[in-house]
Amino acid sequence: MDIHKEIELHECPYCDGPGLLEEEEGWCWYVMCYDCGAQTGECGYKSTEERTEAAKAAAHLWNIGKVIRNDRSE
Repeated sequence: MDIHKEIELHECPYCDGPGLLEEEEGWCWYVMCYDCGAQTGECGYKSTEERTEAAKAAAHLWNIGKVIRNDRSE
């Protein structure tokens, strides 16, 4: 199963750029904007059974606009 093909991501809520689902060294997933760098928090997992659910949770956060962005004004 390819998680990246199963999970749909909306455009970035800040710049309408593409979202990229990333896995961090086998412990969490997050979504990051390829253009502006906005991202969700990390959705951690401890087992292979939790891995897919964590990826879906990160995508859900992204799709509802729960993202952070490191700008000078923030």
